[in-house]
Parts: sequence; C-alpha cells; structure tokens
Amino acid sequence: MNPRINYLQPYPFQRLRQLIAGINPPPEFSPIRLEIGEPHHAPPPFIADTWLKHHAELAQYPATKGAIELRTAISNWLINRFQISAQYIDPERNCLPVAGTREALFSFAQAVINPQRIVVMPNPFYQIYEGAALLAGAQPWFINTSPANDFLPDFNSVPIDIWQRCQLIYICSPSNPSGAVFNLDHYATLLELSDRYNFIIAADECYSEIYRDTPPLGLLQACVTFGRNDFHQCVVFHSLSKRSNVPGLRSGFVAGDAKLLEQFLLYRTYHGCALPLPTQAASAAAWNDETHVLANRALYQRKFIAVEEILHDVLDIKIPPAGFYLWPEIPRDSELFTRELYAATNVLVLPGSYLARTAHGINPGENRVRVALVADYDNCRVAAGRIRDFLRNS
Repeated sequence: MNPRINYLQPYPFQRLRQLIAGINPPPEFSPIRLEIGEPHHAPPPFIADTWLKHHAELAQYPATKGAIELRTAISNWLINRFQISAQYIDPERNCLPVAGTREALFSFAQAVINPQRIVVMPNPFYQIYEGAALLAGAQPWFINTSPANDFLPDFNSVPIDIWQRCQLIYICSPSNPSGAVFNLDHYATLLELSDRYNFIIAADECYSEIYRDTPPLGLLQACVTFGRNDFHQCVVFHSLSKRSNVPGLRSGFVAGDAKLLEQFLLYRTYHGCALPLPTQAASAAAWNDETHVLANRALYQRKFIAVEEILHDVLDIKIPPAGFYLWPEIPRDSELFTRELYAATNVLVLPGSYLARTAHGINPGENRVRVALVADYDNCRVAAGRIRDFLRNS
C-alpha cells in the first residue's frame, strides 16, 4: 500500500458515526439530519428528462475533454455569471468538465504537486484539500480563520519561508463552513503573493450560487479586473451539486489557466474520469438555465430567516453572506454538544473540530458546530425549535 495513506485521518462523517454509536434518541422525535452538506431540495425535472433523452449514448465511450456543447455551456455561464469578456474564456482551452468538485480538487493536486512541497489551506477546511496534499507527497500548512478576521484567511500571517516552499493554495469562497466571501482586496493580495512566490491558486467556488444578496466575486473575475486575462496560475472549481440540487449527478468543471488545464487534461486521460454522455447533456442543460437557481436560492433564504428567528435568543446566530451552513459558537465542547443534542432531540449536526486541525496551538473549529440547512423548510424549523429547547434546558 502507498505509505502516505497512513497520514490520512478518519473522514469527519466516519468520526461522527463513531461519536454517536450506541445512542438511541427519543423515538417520538423524527430524525433530522443537518450534519452533511447534501441538498435535499428537489432537482429540476428537466435535468433528469435530458439525461433520459440521451440514455442510448451510454453505449459510447465519452471523451475526457467533454463534448463541445457542455464546454460551451460552461463557458457561457462563466462569461455571464462573472462578467468576463468572451474573448478570455475559450471552451477549447479554458474549461474542462469533471466528475464533481471533490474528484477534481483531489486529482488536481496529484497532477501539479511535486513531493516535499507545501500546500496552504484555510482552517477549518474541506477535508479533501488535506488528503489531496498528503497523498501527493506534500505538507499541508493551515491558516487559522476566526471571527476576528471575518472567518477569512489572513494571507499576510503566513511566514515568508512557507510561501517560498508553497506550490499550491486551496481557497474556498464562499467558505465551507462559515459562508465567508472574499472581496477584491483579498484576491489582490493573493494574486500578488502568487506572482512573487510562484504558486498555483485553486479556488473552490462550489457554493457561489447559494448567496443572500450580492453574488460573490470569483477568482477568474478578479483576474480580469486586474488585467490577468490569461488567468496565470489560477483555476476555479464549480459543481452542479449545490447550485442545481443534483449531488448524485457528480458533475462540475474546472476553468482557468489554459496551460495548467492542458496538463491536467493529459493527467485525466490516464486517470479515467470522463463524464458519461447523458450526464454531459444533462449538465449542459443545467448550466444553460438560471430559473431553477433563483428558486433554489430563495428556498435557502427563507430557511435562514426562519431559523435565525427561532435561535437568535439562545445562540449567536449570524446569517452568512453565502452558502447553506450556520457556524455558531456553542457553550461547550463540540463533540459533547453534538452527542447530547442528538441523544435529546434526534437532530444531528457536525462538530466543528472535525472540520479543522489543531494548528499554531488551537483548533479553530472547537466550540462550534456546522449546521447544514439542507432539509426542507418545515424540518429546519422543527430542528431549530428542538435546538432552542435543548439549550434552554441544559
């Protein structure tokens, strides 16, 4: 076996299963699962309809690069969503379909990392970043985030010797778990550092379409703003899972620096993650439609408002600018809180400490939990009521 596998920690949901093993919640309470970021809103019917119309194409091998119809739909979406001139987004060179952001965020590191280098990432973080770095033979380096910095990484806090050894940085905006969003100044700082120290920026933007008021800026959008029209050393990762409520479709894309994507495509040709042709057709239909995205966003907005009304007097609830998570501070250890809440109410959340590592003397996820507002409106309200009653009585 690859000895680097031994560096991997148990995945958060494996740890959660172990944490709640043997607990039998009160049977009068129906289970409400808010621990995993799996959308429960109904997928738009036209996506499945399109897939079925193309089902005969399962008899064909798909190209790793993807059909031009899908790459064109992706390019047009990027141009419209992030206000990028069409001259800078070429569907032949700047876009590549992938089997969801999880797969691509992992495999991208395997393609670009040289062993013994450093991969910088926020803390807390999406656990794939760390696993990708470790299995590529690199060392993760964590930037702790906190409310003092609006839960965004302070790039100026990273020592110069770390930047000198850094080959790749993962960023996540909107952030998982806090929902924090980068502004233009954050991107300006990061792009300047990338130029100075010659590292790649991998921007996980899979929550970009779940926002409250203002569409979040994207990395490629920032590049064009600063005249970096070739997206040098910059790639973004997007997915239909959250945007279109189809996590099971396993469809997304990576876009940006054409030179990086040319090499990533070569890697993927051997890696073997081409999307089935019916999936590509359904994905193109999804990227070409915004009506269902508006409706989806409105559903999350309604849930945030309702849950905040119920919990504001027992928790310091802050509705984030984007994403579908709450990231509240809690009055005790996050594991203990999760166990006791589940045992008393049959509501399951995720300990914040499971999404972070102890770095620079602290675990920034401790004394927080991640609450995914993925259940329907009524169940989110019920769960919030149970959490409120639990906190009042404990």
